[in-house]
Amino acid sequence: MGWGRGCGRAGVYLQCSLVERQPEQSSRRASGIPGLYPTDEKDGNLQDIVNKGGLHDFLVDLHQEFGSVASFWFGRRPVVSLGSVKQLQQHINPNHTTDSFETMLKSLLGYPPGMGGGPNESVVRKKLYEGAINISLKNNFPVMLKLAEELVGKWKSFPEAQHIPLCAHLLGLSLKTVTQLGLGERFRDDAQIIAFRKSHDAIWSEIGKGYMDGSLEKSSSRKAHYEKALSEMESMLLSVVKERRAQKKQMLFVDALLQSSLTERQVMEDCMVFTLAGCVITANLCIWALHFVSTSKEVQDKLCQELEDVLGTDPVSLDKIPQLRYCQQVLNETVRTAKLTPIAARLQEVEGKVDQHVIPKETLVIYALGVVLQDADTWSAPYRFDPDRFEEESARKSFCLLGFSGNQTCPELRFAYTVATVLLSTLMRQLKLHQLEDQVAEVRSELVSTPKDETWITVKNRKSRT
Repeated sequence: MGWGRGCGRAGVYLQCSLVERQPEQSSRRASGIPGLYPTDEKDGNLQDIVNKGGLHDFLVDLHQEFGSVASFWFGRRPVVSLGSVKQLQQHINPNHTTDSFETMLKSLLGYPPGMGGGPNESVVRKKLYEGAINISLKNNFPVMLKLAEELVGKWKSFPEAQHIPLCAHLLGLSLKTVTQLGLGERFRDDAQIIAFRKSHDAIWSEIGKGYMDGSLEKSSSRKAHYEKALSEMESMLLSVVKERRAQKKQMLFVDALLQSSLTERQVMEDCMVFTLAGCVITANLCIWALHFVSTSKEVQDKLCQELEDVLGTDPVSLDKIPQLRYCQQVLNETVRTAKLTPIAARLQEVEGKVDQHVIPKETLVIYALGVVLQDADTWSAPYRFDPDRFEEESARKSFCLLGFSGNQTCPELRFAYTVATVLLSTLMRQLKLHQLEDQVAEVRSELVSTPKDETWITVKNRKSRT
């Protein structure tokens, strides 16, 4: 999925604070690779990125102008961006160790990645983190199913003409699922969810771009708002950690981390990252999936047929999810069409080479996944939503290479796929989805792609005759 070898592969450390320890611009173009000259000695091309509306839109234009290997400057740091499967494959193969989505978020939040020791400890901590997510899914699947059934029951009770706001309802579902599987019973209380969401939204509105453009430092009111939200969220999470330690339970994400040698502060940091990333990725995978599925009666009918073949009349279970292959194709195509996580990055630890271009040590390498996911050389009719494309082995291979499927998928995306599969399995057998006429869902591509505005559907009981 956009990072890790799964979360599109590799945490993005795009903070201007990193710039301070970078070498001076030795050449005006990074390593002689085609690309932009810095427009500002201190900020590099940062203002160009802001002017384009974000990093993804900037990279689309950069690759159109300079080809699939292109350079620019993030502050004083030279950056090389790779914008096609062929070039990514050359870079990924020698670099099997990659940073993950949680490492990137820790960087933006100012949290250390390891356990206070050497680099091996950060690998151990990542494994603890992934294991804790898997434990929470395995032990709490009925909770996830119940939350999906509650939402579908609510939708069934609406009149057929009622417009349903996908963003609002599915962010609500994601917040409840992530907090109850991650942190426990206290988040069955709506007041706790509302307080959590307030802090969550304030934090994500600043770090969700994937880089700090310096504007936060220039606005004392914005900075105070962000720091207050972060402090409140950390206090809330620390109180959860202490509460769960006293209860000595072993069911949830937080409980699994408490079984390790992590300090309470480190457990809190991992809870912060999981709840932030888990909520945003899960919500937007579900939003985009239902948005795209609502446009196609054929996709809905195929999903229903598969659910009937695999599950009969039984509810979905964790062990049956791998058998729902068409459902997986629908979610893969959702990630691709929405460019769910359009950017990933890694620091070049040793000198490397892509095509004829040498990438010096310490260069930041961007994987322009949003560009690659809609590259016509890799995907036929790239802007069309077509789950059937994943019947082709070549499509599955490209998707896996980009880190969106397979063993290396980042744990947050794996979690999101599980929630989305439970939702689709519960929803499709009971309701038909219809898109509103003339509605166009525009994409805001940040660390996670979201609709720019609320997106709406209507629903009909599947047993009705239409």
